[in-house]
Amino acid sequence: MSRRTATLLASTLTLIALLCVALVTPTPYAEMSPGPTVNTLGSYGGEKVIDISGHKTYPTTGNLNMTTVRVTGADYRMNLVEAVLGWARHDDKVVEHDTLYPKGQTAEQADQENAEEFSESQDSAKVAALEELKIPVQSRVIVAAVVKGGAAEGLLHAGDVIKAVDGHQVTAADQVATFVTKHTPGEKTVFTVVRAADVKKKSPPTQQVTITTRTSDDEGAKRAVVGIQAGVEHLFPFTIDIRLADVGGPSAGMMFALGIIDKLSPGNLTGGAFVAGTGTIDDNGNVGPIGGISLKTIGARDKGAKYFLTPADNCEEAAKDIPGGLTLVKVKTLDDAMAALKDIRDGDVSKLPSCKS
Repeated sequence: MSRRTATLLASTLTLIALLCVALVTPTPYAEMSPGPTVNTLGSYGGEKVIDISGHKTYPTTGNLNMTTVRVTGADYRMNLVEAVLGWARHDDKVVEHDTLYPKGQTAEQADQENAEEFSESQDSAKVAALEELKIPVQSRVIVAAVVKGGAAEGLLHAGDVIKAVDGHQVTAADQVATFVTKHTPGEKTVFTVVRAADVKKKSPPTQQVTITTRTSDDEGAKRAVVGIQAGVEHLFPFTIDIRLADVGGPSAGMMFALGIIDKLSPGNLTGGAFVAGTGTIDDNGNVGPIGGISLKTIGARDKGAKYFLTPADNCEEAAKDIPGGLTLVKVKTLDDAMAALKDIRDGDVSKLPSCKS
């Protein structure tokens, strides 16, 4: 073998080695793909998705499927081969890793955030559903969290019920900050609370807790804070359990609300049709946008859905690539979803508000 041939061969082998390394080197990308879609009226993993006790329920038919997106984990980095294959697949989506997981977020932190959002969405779904059915839901303001090292640490505890601040009755979570920030940092504020350990007592005692306010850490802000996060705890008149393992985030809220309504109402919402959908929901029944809409419509179509309840703010994106045989229905509120379901079960689908690109 000549020296020139040997040099060329060595260069070729080096290039191949470098190419192989490049192909398996982690990239700053993550992959999204259609995930499971589950009928909120049925069972999953051997358990009812929505289980209601303490109130009359009714048989249901058809499907009200919530939809999901499967994503690569926070600690996983796709290599170049995987990224290229992902870009080539129509049903998958390759995105920058940081759009799904902010820099520095661990897998454990991502899972915790998703679990918290999922729990909050279930709570709002229950409230919205019962409000739709004119079933009263009581609520109270609580200490949701205490900031470590904050002014309230050791004085207030998660689960304490906040009755008043400086003698002003508290009926909404945002009122707590409103009353506290009337102070100059360093002044004292007085919380009237029922301790978490006492809330189930027949006549729970109240306590007054005096806290010296501090200056907010917010850049440029000089407002008084005590270092707590106030939240709202709802008191439901009967038990509604939502059981769905390995699912996180807030995007199933609307479909959970519809499933609850269907189980608590005579007749059925779908008329036997296969309806899927997505969307966050708040206590007042407003439907909010979600991520991965095009992947969710694909997952719904593949499962057999004919109609897809789509948050209004996602409509334009969803309409750019509508899976064959699937009708996208635009909804802004729970009332909109209920009206659409009536048209579907009545067979009057020409009235359905559609998504347009």
